[in-house]
Amino acid sequence: MRQVQELKDYCYDVIGAIHEVHRELGGGLNEYVYQEGLKIELTERGIPFEKELAVHPNYHGIRMEATYRLDFLVKGDIIIELKSITKICDENRSQLFNYMRLSNAVVGILVNFYPNFAEVERYFYDEETKEIYGADGLPIKFFRKNV
Repeated sequence: MRQVQELKDYCYDVIGAIHEVHRELGGGLNEYVYQEGLKIELTERGIPFEKELAVHPNYHGIRMEATYRLDFLVKGDIIIELKSITKICDENRSQLFNYMRLSNAVVGILVNFYPNFAEVERYFYDEETKEIYGADGLPIKFFRKNV
């Protein structure tokens, strides 16, 4: 896994786009409004992304029909999961962690646009160890990895 500071720097422009969307739209709107706003902001900044990307898990190396939809896959390996809720909880984090694990995304960003100031949580995935790390570089304890 790359160093945490390197990964933080790598997603700096994406975090800036997220904050710009919240600054422009404010808090408390529907998640889909923020999704559209972020799509516009990423496009204007020239940051490559895919919206509503379908991810299929594998079982014994066989692609399953089950589908998860990522809100955004940015730069090919950053997942952004958007929320507009009163408070982020472990269920929201687990959703992001599973997306990261299933897609081998290096960075996961969980955003809550509901409050007056956007809540942004960054996480990092090490494919080799199958561990999720927080922005402080420490492993996330409640995440159950499948080894």
